[in-house]
Amino acid sequence: MFKGLVIALLILSIIRAEKCVAQNDYHVISVTNGGTISGTVKWSGAVPRAMTFPVTKDPEICDPDSHKRVDLERLIIGPDGGVANTVVYLKNISSGKAMDLPEQRRFLDQKHCRYEPHILLVPKDTDLQMKSSDATLHTIHMEGAATYNLPFPFPNQVISRNMQKLGLVTLKCNGGHVWMNAELMIVSHPYYAVTMQDGRFELTNVPPGTYEIVAWHEGWGVAKHESSIDVLTQNKVERPLFTEPKIWEKKVVVSPNDSTTANFTISEK
Repeated sequence: MFKGLVIALLILSIIRAEKCVAQNDYHVISVTNGGTISGTVKWSGAVPRAMTFPVTKDPEICDPDSHKRVDLERLIIGPDGGVANTVVYLKNISSGKAMDLPEQRRFLDQKHCRYEPHILLVPKDTDLQMKSSDATLHTIHMEGAATYNLPFPFPNQVISRNMQKLGLVTLKCNGGHVWMNAELMIVSHPYYAVTMQDGRFELTNVPPGTYEIVAWHEGWGVAKHESSIDVLTQNKVERPLFTEPKIWEKKVVVSPNDSTTANFTISEK
């Protein structure tokens, strides 16, 4: 009986894995009657206090204006309530236009001890290019769908790594700049957008049909702190760990050669 249960669970896991692979398949087709989905991601309610962190290393590079603290950039709300750095995408779309994600979302710079851009989008099986503009040692530590630990001892030296697995990657600095953080999505199709401070997004040339559209935002609270080691000094340091990402979904209908609106309102709740 136990053996039969194990076999049944194994078969179930294989079926689930095959289903996941099928959902990840995407085929490029000629879209001649595509529509556009546009909208905004807006904040509702009181604006939370910005999360900052003390500059504890290389202040002449990381804090040239002597602010003493840096914004962790986990929640950026514009003057009109738009929420920046929200990833809006179509869920489980199987076919559509060729990959055309912005090149600037595939190139990471480390500048004044910040990751630019804060949200990266890289198509599966393509390269993420990285460099440091800072005259100090940074070490990018990746966790999630990609796992690398990459030192950048020299400014402006470009390093590339191929992103081979779909999913989310969290970026941290193992060079002692513990406030540095960014998120990378490795994706299978081009129907992704990242909002700016006005909260706006647009997905173009979408095949007609009914879709689930998702607004994804990284967690903006500090859950706890973890111990880490500065690879240069070998000193023990503490860095923040953030709360889980937040996700909102809704249905959207795309008609041929037409425009559709999908607006999201997000809050602390």
